[in-house]
Amino acid sequence: MPQQPITVAIADDHPLFRTALKQAISHAMAVKNVAEADGFPQIQQLLSEHPSIELVFLDLYMPGNNGFTGLSLLQNLYPDLTIIMVSSDDRSEIIEKAKNYGAAAFIPKSATLDTIIQAIICVLDGQEWFPQDMDTSQNTQQHDFAQQLAQLTPQQFKVLSMVSDGLLNKQIAYELNIKETTIKQHVSAILNKLSLNNRTQAGIAFQQLKTSPIVENPT
Repeated sequence: MPQQPITVAIADDHPLFRTALKQAISHAMAVKNVAEADGFPQIQQLLSEHPSIELVFLDLYMPGNNGFTGLSLLQNLYPDLTIIMVSSDDRSEIIEKAKNYGAAAFIPKSATLDTIIQAIICVLDGQEWFPQDMDTSQNTQQHDFAQQLAQLTPQQFKVLSMVSDGLLNKQIAYELNIKETTIKQHVSAILNKLSLNNRTQAGIAFQQLKTSPIVENPT
């Protein structure tokens, strides 16, 4: 348990799970404050307004967060921030991605209160925590891509996201209200940092961060 209380943020659109997390947090650590957000824009605003936040619980599929794009963006903007992913989607490939893209832990929403507490304590001790019964072997390609993404400036990350959505340089320049020549410079820098040859490859690479929840068949 840390010597000094810290400020924590929970980014999840399910109030009941936020309540469960707050209960686990209160048992696992000394905390100054627990801020809450029910969408990704809200957690961005909280982090901007409260730089003292050290730990974030981030829902994989909350509004405004498409898979691991939110995790990568927050790591890009706040490299010292510790992020624990939470989700009801506990497929092994999802947990593996969370690990490879830099999450400190992945807590399934089906986990018991004791398990959540254990995971939090583990992370506070400087360790990773992932479900023991899941194969979380490191994917070197995903890990390397996460490291390369961390080299991008926030503006370059935004440009890359828009490139992956199929926008042309002229359209990106209009959306960001900057010159098209500046966008071209950003794209060139992005390709260099990601060791890619063209914007198509960059867009495809960024799409790896995106994922969709399982749609269950009606009974």
